[in-house]
Amino acid sequence: MALETEQAQRAPRQEGTPLLQVKDLHTNFQTMDGVVKAVDGVSFDIQPGASVGIVGESGSGKSVTSLSIMRLVERPGWIPSGSIIFQGKDLLKLDDEQMRRIRGEDIAMVFQEPMSALNPVYTVGDQVAEIVRAHHRVGKRAAWARAVELFKLVGIPAADRRVHDYPHNLSGGMRQRVMIAMALANDPDLLILDEPTTALDVTIQAQILDLVRNLRERVNTAVLLITHDIGVVAEMCDEIIVMYGGKIMEHGTTHQIIDDPKHPYTRGLLAAIPAMGMKGQRLTVIPGTVPSPLRMPSGCPFRTRCPNVMDVCSNYPTLKTLDDGRQVYCWLYER
Repeated sequence: MALETEQAQRAPRQEGTPLLQVKDLHTNFQTMDGVVKAVDGVSFDIQPGASVGIVGESGSGKSVTSLSIMRLVERPGWIPSGSIIFQGKDLLKLDDEQMRRIRGEDIAMVFQEPMSALNPVYTVGDQVAEIVRAHHRVGKRAAWARAVELFKLVGIPAADRRVHDYPHNLSGGMRQRVMIAMALANDPDLLILDEPTTALDVTIQAQILDLVRNLRERVNTAVLLITHDIGVVAEMCDEIIVMYGGKIMEHGTTHQIIDDPKHPYTRGLLAAIPAMGMKGQRLTVIPGTVPSPLRMPSGCPFRTRCPNVMDVCSNYPTLKTLDDGRQVYCWLYER
Protein backbone atom coordinates (compact mmCIF):
# COMPACT_ATOMS: atom_id res chain seq x y z
CA MET A 1 0.00 0.00 0.00
CA ALA A 2 1.29 3.51 -0.78
CA LEU A 3 0.88 4.49 2.87
CA GLU A 4 3.26 1.75 4.01
CA THR A 5 5.85 2.68 1.36
CA GLU A 6 5.78 6.32 2.41
CA GLN A 7 6.27 5.45 6.08
CA ALA A 8 9.16 3.12 5.26
CA GLN A 9 10.99 5.95 3.45
CA ARG A 10 11.17 8.20 6.52
CA ALA A 11 14.73 9.06 7.54
CA PRO A 12 15.90 6.98 10.52
CA ARG A 13 16.57 8.87 13.77
CA GLN A 14 20.14 9.10 15.01
CA GLU A 15 20.77 7.02 18.12
CA GLY A 16 21.09 9.21 21.20
CA THR A 17 19.71 12.31 19.51
CA PRO A 18 16.65 13.72 21.34
CA LEU A 19 13.45 13.50 19.36
CA LEU A 20 12.25 16.77 20.90
CA GLN A 21 14.22 19.55 22.57
CA VAL A 22 12.33 22.37 24.28
CA LYS A 23 14.75 25.17 25.14
CA ASP A 24 13.97 28.16 27.38
CA LEU A 25 10.36 28.29 26.17
CA HIS A 26 8.26 31.33 27.08
CA THR A 27 4.53 31.57 26.29
CA ASN A 28 2.60 34.69 27.27
CA PHE A 29 -1.03 35.81 27.19
CA GLN A 30 -2.16 39.41 27.00
CA THR A 31 -5.07 40.22 29.31
CA MET A 32 -6.83 43.46 30.21
CA ASP A 33 -4.94 43.43 33.52
CA GLY A 34 -1.51 42.68 32.12
CA VAL A 35 0.68 39.94 30.65
CA VAL A 36 0.40 36.39 32.00
CA LYS A 37 3.60 34.34 31.76
CA ALA A 38 1.93 30.93 31.39
CA VAL A 39 5.19 29.17 30.48
CA ASP A 40 8.28 30.84 31.89
CA GLY A 41 11.64 29.46 30.71
CA VAL A 42 10.84 25.75 30.36
CA SER A 43 13.48 23.35 28.97
CA PHE A 44 13.44 19.56 28.56
CA ASP A 45 14.24 16.78 26.07
CA ILE A 46 12.28 13.71 24.99
CA GLN A 47 14.19 10.75 23.59
CA PRO A 48 12.79 8.52 20.81
CA GLY A 49 10.31 6.02 22.25
CA ALA A 50 10.42 7.58 25.73
CA SER A 51 7.46 8.38 27.95
CA VAL A 52 7.57 11.71 29.80
CA GLY A 53 4.90 13.07 32.11
CA ILE A 54 4.27 16.71 33.02
CA VAL A 55 2.35 17.06 36.27
CA GLY A 56 1.10 20.01 38.28
CA GLU A 57 -1.98 21.80 39.57
CA SER A 58 -4.33 23.76 37.34
CA GLY A 59 -2.58 26.89 36.11
CA SER A 60 0.89 25.39 36.35
CA GLY A 61 1.52 25.80 32.61
CA LYS A 62 1.58 22.14 31.64
CA SER A 63 -1.22 22.24 29.04
CA VAL A 64 0.07 25.51 27.55
CA THR A 65 3.46 23.81 27.16
CA SER A 66 1.86 21.06 25.06
CA LEU A 67 -0.12 23.56 22.96
CA SER A 68 3.08 25.54 22.39
CA ILE A 69 4.83 22.42 21.06
CA MET A 70 1.94 21.92 18.61
CA ARG A 71 1.93 25.63 17.70
CA LEU A 72 -1.73 25.80 18.73
CA VAL A 73 -1.50 28.79 21.07
CA GLU A 74 -4.16 31.22 19.85
CA ARG A 75 -4.43 34.98 20.35
CA PRO A 76 -4.12 36.72 22.72
CA GLY A 77 -1.33 34.24 23.38
CA TRP A 78 2.09 34.26 21.76
CA ILE A 79 5.56 32.71 22.13
CA PRO A 80 8.06 35.57 22.55
CA SER A 81 11.21 33.45 22.89
CA GLY A 82 12.65 29.98 23.09
CA SER A 83 12.98 27.11 20.64
CA ILE A 84 11.21 23.80 20.03
CA ILE A 85 13.54 21.50 18.09
CA PHE A 86 11.82 18.43 16.64
CA GLN A 87 13.93 16.05 14.55
CA GLY A 88 16.41 18.86 13.97
CA LYS A 89 13.84 21.49 12.94
CA ASP A 90 12.82 24.48 15.05
CA LEU A 91 9.02 24.33 14.94
CA LEU A 92 8.78 28.01 15.85
CA LYS A 93 10.53 28.94 12.61
CA LEU A 94 8.35 26.88 10.25
CA ASP A 95 5.59 28.46 8.19
CA ASP A 96 1.97 27.43 8.71
CA GLU A 97 1.95 24.89 5.86
CA GLN A 98 5.14 23.17 7.10
CA MET A 99 3.70 23.01 10.62
CA ARG A 100 0.41 21.60 9.34
CA ARG A 101 2.26 18.69 7.73
CA ILE A 102 4.06 17.91 10.98
CA ARG A 103 0.84 17.95 13.01
CA GLY A 104 -0.89 14.62 12.71
CA GLU A 105 1.94 13.00 10.76
CA ASP A 106 4.97 13.42 13.00
CA ILE A 107 3.37 14.80 16.18
CA ALA A 108 -0.20 14.00 17.19
CA MET A 109 -2.26 15.17 20.15
CA VAL A 110 -5.21 13.71 22.06
CA PHE A 111 -7.27 16.26 23.96
CA GLN A 112 -9.20 15.91 27.21
CA GLU A 113 -12.74 16.01 25.79
CA PRO A 114 -13.15 13.96 22.58
CA MET A 115 -16.70 15.18 21.90
CA SER A 116 -15.40 18.69 21.28
CA ALA A 117 -12.74 17.39 18.86
CA LEU A 118 -14.96 15.05 16.80
CA ASN A 119 -17.30 16.37 14.11
CA PRO A 120 -20.86 15.30 15.01
CA VAL A 121 -22.10 15.19 11.38
CA TYR A 122 -19.51 12.68 10.07
CA THR A 123 -19.01 9.06 11.03
CA VAL A 124 -15.95 8.32 13.12
CA GLY A 125 -14.61 6.12 10.32
CA ASP A 126 -14.84 8.99 7.83
CA GLN A 127 -12.96 11.26 10.22
CA VAL A 128 -10.11 8.79 10.75
CA ALA A 129 -9.90 8.03 7.01
CA GLU A 130 -9.76 11.77 6.27
CA ILE A 131 -6.75 12.13 8.58
CA VAL A 132 -4.98 9.39 6.61
CA ARG A 133 -5.79 10.96 3.23
CA ALA A 134 -4.74 14.42 4.40
CA HIS A 135 -1.15 13.24 4.80
CA HIS A 136 -0.78 10.39 2.29
CA ARG A 137 -1.61 9.76 -1.37
CA VAL A 138 -4.05 6.92 -0.90
CA GLY A 139 -7.55 6.29 -2.20
CA LYS A 140 -10.76 6.16 -0.18
CA ARG A 141 -10.75 2.38 0.02
CA ALA A 142 -7.19 2.19 1.40
CA ALA A 143 -7.88 5.00 3.87
CA TRP A 144 -11.06 3.25 5.04
CA ALA A 145 -9.17 -0.02 5.49
CA ARG A 146 -6.59 1.85 7.57
CA ALA A 147 -9.41 3.27 9.75
CA VAL A 148 -10.74 -0.23 10.45
CA GLU A 149 -7.20 -1.44 11.20
CA LEU A 150 -6.69 1.41 13.67
CA PHE A 151 -10.01 0.76 15.41
CA LYS A 152 -8.87 -2.83 15.97
CA LEU A 153 -5.47 -1.59 17.19
CA VAL A 154 -7.05 0.58 19.91
CA GLY A 155 -9.36 -2.20 21.04
CA ILE A 156 -12.71 -1.07 19.62
CA PRO A 157 -14.89 -4.22 19.27
CA ALA A 158 -16.65 -4.94 15.96
CA ALA A 159 -14.38 -2.37 14.30
CA ASP A 160 -15.75 -2.92 10.79
CA ARG A 161 -19.19 -1.95 12.12
CA ARG A 162 -18.18 0.79 14.55
CA VAL A 163 -16.49 2.84 11.83
CA HIS A 164 -20.02 3.65 10.56
CA ASP A 165 -21.09 5.14 13.91
CA TYR A 166 -21.40 8.85 14.68
CA PRO A 167 -19.68 10.28 17.78
CA HIS A 168 -22.94 10.50 19.74
CA ASN A 169 -23.46 6.74 19.26
CA LEU A 170 -20.32 5.97 21.28
CA SER A 171 -19.55 6.06 24.99
CA GLY A 172 -16.96 8.48 26.39
CA GLY A 173 -14.36 5.74 26.59
CA MET A 174 -15.00 4.63 23.01
CA ARG A 175 -14.79 8.23 21.76
CA GLN A 176 -11.43 8.60 23.50
CA ARG A 177 -10.26 5.40 21.75
CA VAL A 178 -11.36 6.93 18.43
CA MET A 179 -9.30 10.03 19.23
CA ILE A 180 -6.27 7.85 19.94
CA ALA A 181 -6.88 5.99 16.66
CA MET A 182 -6.93 9.35 14.84
CA ALA A 183 -3.71 10.38 16.56
CA LEU A 184 -2.01 7.13 15.52
CA ALA A 185 -3.35 7.21 11.95
CA ASN A 186 -0.02 8.29 10.47
CA ASP A 187 2.34 6.55 12.91
CA PRO A 188 3.54 9.74 14.66
CA ASP A 189 6.92 9.79 16.35
CA LEU A 190 5.48 11.76 19.29
CA LEU A 191 2.03 11.40 20.86
CA ILE A 192 0.91 14.17 23.22
CA LEU A 193 -1.91 13.28 25.63
CA ASP A 194 -3.48 16.24 27.44
CA GLU A 195 -5.50 14.96 30.43
CA PRO A 196 -6.81 12.04 28.32
CA THR A 197 -8.75 10.35 31.14
CA THR A 198 -10.02 13.24 33.30
CA ALA A 199 -13.66 13.04 32.11
CA LEU A 200 -13.83 9.23 32.36
CA ASP A 201 -14.73 6.97 35.27
CA VAL A 202 -11.91 5.08 36.97
CA THR A 203 -12.53 1.78 35.18
CA ILE A 204 -12.40 3.40 31.73
CA GLN A 205 -9.39 5.47 32.83
CA ALA A 206 -7.48 2.28 33.58
CA GLN A 207 -8.44 0.80 30.21
CA ILE A 208 -7.28 3.91 28.30
CA LEU A 209 -3.98 4.03 30.20
CA ASP A 210 -3.38 0.32 29.56
CA LEU A 211 -4.13 0.95 25.88
CA VAL A 212 -1.59 3.79 25.65
CA ARG A 213 1.05 1.70 27.46
CA ASN A 214 0.53 -1.27 25.15
CA LEU A 215 0.52 0.88 22.01
CA ARG A 216 3.74 2.55 23.04
CA GLU A 217 5.39 -0.84 23.43
CA ARG A 218 4.06 -2.06 20.06
CA VAL A 219 4.75 0.97 17.84
CA ASN A 220 7.59 2.68 19.80
CA THR A 221 5.93 6.10 19.76
CA ALA A 222 7.29 8.60 22.28
CA VAL A 223 4.62 9.86 24.69
CA LEU A 224 4.23 13.22 26.45
CA LEU A 225 1.50 12.85 29.07
CA ILE A 226 -0.04 15.99 30.61
CA THR A 227 -1.98 15.46 33.84
CA HIS A 228 -2.66 16.80 37.33
CA ASP A 229 -2.47 13.24 38.72
CA ILE A 230 1.06 12.32 39.78
CA GLY A 231 -0.13 8.74 40.39
CA VAL A 232 -0.95 8.38 36.68
CA VAL A 233 2.47 9.58 35.50
CA ALA A 234 4.15 7.34 38.08
CA GLU A 235 2.43 4.38 36.44
CA MET A 236 2.87 5.46 32.83
CA CYS A 237 6.12 7.38 32.43
CA ASP A 238 9.91 6.94 32.45
CA GLU A 239 10.49 10.56 33.48
CA ILE A 240 8.43 13.11 35.40
CA ILE A 241 8.48 16.89 35.06
CA VAL A 242 6.82 18.76 37.94
CA MET A 243 5.58 22.26 37.01
CA TYR A 244 4.29 25.14 39.11
CA GLY A 245 3.71 28.78 38.19
CA GLY A 246 4.90 28.24 34.62
CA LYS A 247 8.26 26.85 35.72
CA ILE A 248 9.79 23.39 36.14
CA MET A 249 10.22 22.66 39.86
CA GLU A 250 11.79 19.23 39.45
CA HIS A 251 12.66 16.88 36.59
CA GLY A 252 13.99 13.37 36.98
CA THR A 253 13.32 9.71 36.43
CA THR A 254 10.08 8.29 37.79
CA HIS A 255 12.06 6.32 40.38
CA GLN A 256 13.83 9.49 41.59
CA ILE A 257 10.69 11.62 41.78
CA ILE A 258 8.43 9.05 43.43
CA ASP A 259 10.90 7.39 45.81
CA ASP A 260 13.03 10.39 46.78
CA PRO A 261 11.38 13.74 45.89
CA LYS A 262 13.64 16.74 46.47
CA HIS A 263 11.51 19.83 45.82
CA PRO A 264 9.04 20.80 48.59
CA TYR A 265 6.26 21.10 45.99
CA THR A 266 6.89 17.56 44.70
CA ARG A 267 6.81 16.30 48.28
CA GLY A 268 3.50 18.08 48.80
CA LEU A 269 1.95 16.53 45.69
CA LEU A 270 3.01 13.03 46.74
CA ALA A 271 1.84 13.53 50.32
CA ALA A 272 -1.61 14.55 49.03
CA ILE A 273 -2.19 11.20 47.31
CA PRO A 274 -4.77 9.24 49.36
CA ALA A 275 -3.41 5.99 50.77
CA MET A 276 -5.24 2.70 51.13
CA GLY A 277 -7.01 2.32 54.46
CA MET A 278 -7.35 6.09 55.08
CA LYS A 279 -11.10 5.96 55.69
CA GLY A 280 -12.07 8.59 58.24
CA GLN A 281 -8.69 10.33 58.16
CA ARG A 282 -8.08 13.85 56.89
CA LEU A 283 -6.26 14.15 53.58
CA THR A 284 -2.94 15.94 53.45
CA VAL A 285 -3.13 19.16 51.45
CA ILE A 286 -0.65 21.78 50.29
CA PRO A 287 -1.53 24.92 52.29
CA GLY A 288 -2.69 28.04 50.48
CA THR A 289 -3.72 28.39 46.86
CA VAL A 290 -1.97 28.80 43.53
CA PRO A 291 -1.27 32.54 43.17
CA SER A 292 -2.85 34.52 40.36
CA PRO A 293 -0.65 34.39 37.24
CA LEU A 294 -0.93 38.19 37.16
CA ARG A 295 0.43 38.48 40.70
CA MET A 296 3.09 35.82 40.95
CA PRO A 297 5.46 36.29 43.90
CA SER A 298 8.99 37.39 43.20
CA GLY A 299 11.61 34.67 43.10
CA CYS A 300 10.39 31.10 43.49
CA PRO A 301 6.67 30.98 42.63
CA PHE A 302 6.07 28.32 45.32
CA ARG A 303 7.55 30.32 48.20
CA THR A 304 4.18 31.60 49.47
CA ARG A 305 3.09 27.97 50.16
CA CYS A 306 6.44 26.34 50.90
CA PRO A 307 7.15 24.81 54.34
CA ASN A 308 10.90 25.37 53.80
CA VAL A 309 10.72 29.02 52.70
CA MET A 310 13.80 31.17 53.39
CA ASP A 311 14.55 34.87 52.90
CA VAL A 312 16.62 34.04 49.83
CA CYS A 313 13.54 32.51 48.14
CA SER A 314 12.40 36.02 47.16
CA ASN A 315 15.18 35.81 44.54
CA TYR A 316 15.02 33.48 41.52
CA PRO A 317 16.82 30.17 42.11
CA THR A 318 18.45 28.34 39.22
CA LEU A 319 17.53 24.89 37.89
CA LYS A 320 20.27 22.89 39.58
CA THR A 321 21.47 19.49 38.35
CA LEU A 322 22.06 17.21 41.35
CA ASP A 323 24.58 14.39 41.63
CA ASP A 324 21.95 11.81 40.59
CA GLY A 325 21.25 13.72 37.35
CA ARG A 326 17.86 15.17 38.24
CA GLN A 327 17.12 18.90 38.07
CA VAL A 328 15.62 20.91 40.96
CA TYR A 329 14.56 24.57 40.97
CA CYS A 330 15.10 25.39 44.64
CA TRP A 331 17.43 27.39 46.90
CA LEU A 332 17.73 24.36 49.20
CA TYR A 333 20.16 22.87 46.70
CA GLU A 334 22.19 25.94 45.75
CA ARG A 335 25.07 24.65 47.87
